[in-house]
Amino acid sequence: MADPIQPLPLAAALTRRTEQLCIGLEQGIADLYELVTPVTAALLRWWFGEDACQSRTFNFHPGQKQAILNVIVAHEVLASPNLKDLYQQVCADALLEGTRLADVAQDKHGHPKYCLKMATGTGKTWVLQALLVWQLLNKTAALDEGRDDPRFTRRFLIVAPGLIVYERLLDAFLGKENEDKSRDFASSDIASYAELFTPPARRERIAQFVRGNVCQKQEIGLKATGNGMIAITNWHLLSEAEEEAEQEEAARVDTPGMVADAARVAYDVLPLTPGRATGNSLAVLDRRWARGNVLSYLADLPDLMVFNDEAHHIHELKKEGETSEVEWQKSLSVIAAGKGRRFVQMDFSATPYNDVGSGRKKAKLYFPHIVVDFDLKAAMRLGLVKSLVLDKRKELGALPLEFKAERDGDGNVALAEGQRVMLRAGLQKLRKLEADFARLDPGRHPKMLVVCEDTTVSPLVARFLCEEGLHDDDVLTVDSGRKAELGEKDWAPLRQRLFNVDRHAQPRVIVSVLMLREGFDVNNICVIVPLRSSQAQILLEQTIGRGLRLMWRDPEYADIKRENRERINRGEEPGSLIDILSIVEHPAFQSFYDELMREGLVGSTGDDDEGSSIGDLVAAELREGYEQYDFAIPFILREADDSIEHLPIDVAALPSFSAMSRAKLAELLGKGDTFTSQDLQSSTLFGDYRVDGVAMDVSGYNELLSRLTRRVSQALSHPLPKGNKVSPHLDRPYLQMNTAALATALDDYIRERLFGEVFEPFEGEGWRLLLLQPVLDHIVKIFALALVRAEEHTVSGSTEVRHRRLSEVTKLMVRESASLEVSKCIYTRLPYPTRSGGLERAFIEWAQADAGIEAFCKISENRHDFARLRYIKDDGLPAFYIPDFLVRTNDAIYLVETKAQQQVGHPNVQRKLKAATTWCERINALDAEQRGDRVWHYALVGESLFYDWREKGARLGELLAFSRARAAPTAQSQGGLAL
Repeated sequence: MADPIQPLPLAAALTRRTEQLCIGLEQGIADLYELVTPVTAALLRWWFGEDACQSRTFNFHPGQKQAILNVIVAHEVLASPNLKDLYQQVCADALLEGTRLADVAQDKHGHPKYCLKMATGTGKTWVLQALLVWQLLNKTAALDEGRDDPRFTRRFLIVAPGLIVYERLLDAFLGKENEDKSRDFASSDIASYAELFTPPARRERIAQFVRGNVCQKQEIGLKATGNGMIAITNWHLLSEAEEEAEQEEAARVDTPGMVADAARVAYDVLPLTPGRATGNSLAVLDRRWARGNVLSYLADLPDLMVFNDEAHHIHELKKEGETSEVEWQKSLSVIAAGKGRRFVQMDFSATPYNDVGSGRKKAKLYFPHIVVDFDLKAAMRLGLVKSLVLDKRKELGALPLEFKAERDGDGNVALAEGQRVMLRAGLQKLRKLEADFARLDPGRHPKMLVVCEDTTVSPLVARFLCEEGLHDDDVLTVDSGRKAELGEKDWAPLRQRLFNVDRHAQPRVIVSVLMLREGFDVNNICVIVPLRSSQAQILLEQTIGRGLRLMWRDPEYADIKRENRERINRGEEPGSLIDILSIVEHPAFQSFYDELMREGLVGSTGDDDEGSSIGDLVAAELREGYEQYDFAIPFILREADDSIEHLPIDVAALPSFSAMSRAKLAELLGKGDTFTSQDLQSSTLFGDYRVDGVAMDVSGYNELLSRLTRRVSQALSHPLPKGNKVSPHLDRPYLQMNTAALATALDDYIRERLFGEVFEPFEGEGWRLLLLQPVLDHIVKIFALALVRAEEHTVSGSTEVRHRRLSEVTKLMVRESASLEVSKCIYTRLPYPTRSGGLERAFIEWAQADAGIEAFCKISENRHDFARLRYIKDDGLPAFYIPDFLVRTNDAIYLVETKAQQQVGHPNVQRKLKAATTWCERINALDAEQRGDRVWHYALVGESLFYDWREKGARLGELLAFSRARAAPTAQSQGGLAL
């Protein structure tokens, strides 16, 4: 039996090839690193390296990562000049299926061309920006080295399908628009997420390029840019430019067999006369000239990479099933002409296909250049978008209702009863969500989206909703012709209101036809009522896409959302409606729903009003009188300055050299220098003879004093801690200033006290005595001790301490089924993990029951983010961690970390222990009132020890006192031990 034709063979084969090349990518040992440029390798380590990812709070998710890697492998590693070559390198067998070989060999695929199929709400813009950075940095490096690499460019054209996506792209690159029409670059993606997109060394260069080279649609070809360009436009500019170019071409058909028309000759020769009657108003002429210039400007560029956002707009179908490009794709073909592989087309779409056939023969015709497939199903399984549920009303199945708007003989339109029932169902769900969500967070405002069949129905829907009890300000109607109807001045505030619906309680319902199919990127759409009767699946997928973006992104909701996905996958109703998109079921879309339900990705809900939209989520708020259970964590902002000064050294009090008299030392030395002959063959020594020594001058003696000064200071120096970051051979000087005073004291000591009598180094060969090792050692020892004794420590200023209280977080969102009621805590309930949380639950129960525990609290990693400690991981990178609990007894405060027994010995756990112990030592050095009149300790409690002590009836305070970490004893501390 023949295998079924794979609809996306290129994406599947390229993903397999990429996964093979990327084994060990996170650890920096993948084969891919050897096949790409050094710039790309550095970017891959920054984007996907394990260490870099752990140091950031946000990273690319698996779908974005696969898209970026597939494009890099296809374009940089395989270096395919066109789509056919890419197929031949990756999946040559797929070219034999159907008409695929003829399709990919067409001229429109004669350059590098990639389509990224990514579900709505999964961050296509981040992938676009990452690929732009990859191209830009590689091209810049090649130019710096004098190389011409045709794979890379610094010229980009980003094409949006409409005004909403166009505005969103400007926000991403230039930042949000201010009231004065200027833009705040700090709010752009490039600036806000610079930590993700670019390594630190290249960050400023990328920011400068973006700020100086982004061209809005009216600036393309006119704005002066520096050796590069990021042009952002909507497709209308290219489409209309091409239409007018074709019209001009058609008007200039040469007919040599005919006598020239005098009027036509005059029209061609003479300049156009402005006038509205002839269609040649100044505005039209100016616009036509600008569009033609844009197209010719882009066509004349030596290289260009085009990013098509929502690229399903570039195709339309003919009756015979053959695809032909719409006008703006023709413009892209004009721009690509002559560039060859230096023109690259990058298409992004959640729905890169066309619907073909009807009924049972209905199918999807996918674009042939899809190189990655991250579909809605994969995004839902990873929890990157909302889960879907269908609202099935029992009465819908019982009543024969009409779901299309009714029209009488005169063409007057009225809502059908079925449409009214669907609207009431959606409105009822919205009201329930509003009431339940307000209990969790009054700042979260769920919205309902109603998609109408045409613009004659949308005002009827708005009127009906108002009749059902909504206020006029609760309903916002946005249609495709609304901008033309209102004009730019009135459209701007409406657009601003539309983009900011998440932040405000009104509007509650948004009514639209097709205006919001793409680019309407709000998070709070929770209910969709699809009144459109069209059975085109692409329209339904785009409609659902408007509500897929996550509303509850906080980590504290991750557990209940995961449980919802698991329940839907098992065919059960979700336990809550947190990040659930409810679709009021429309019979026309049943086949689409059935497909998703077979995959276990769509659940259903009945018409019961019982239960809660938020499941068992409850708010654990501050209890009355919480102050007595609060913890004030001290943070040292500035240490007191401890300065060391040296008092003058009393040379007369220093002991002299007494091991041997000066005369004996002189006898041992003799005079001059002694030479000895040595036989080279047998090494026999013979024939000693002496040569008169050279007298030392003043400069030589000064050199000796200088060396002595360095020797004394080095005797007291401490080596720096060894490690990868600091050269181990460097010393930290004990004395860095006042060395002239030390040298003067040394000179005085040598001349007056060294030998117990006045000593003149320049008499005879007296200076030779100073070179003897015992004499040198004596001088260094005596002066080192004298320096230490002359130290005077002065403390100036005071330690500046700031306290952060756990009660600054006024409530925690907890699940009733995974939390316990407590009374000795600032909160009414404390949570524990639903998975592997048994030890933490047992700790809470023991702390609550033990009378020796005055107060305790589980620290929330998400909310108490200030209660974190810095430590250095085993790989040498800095990191933060938050202990599990804070516990107060009558004499101590404990930072408690509970660990499974097998994890206690992990290197990073031990490093956390050392860091926390050091932190506690610093806190304990503060005044008692600054640390709550208690000693702070860090306690690492292993699971087996915990249960062993609890079962034997011990007190929790005793276990913590036993488990507290203690600093390793040093030689200094052992000297003070009481034996």
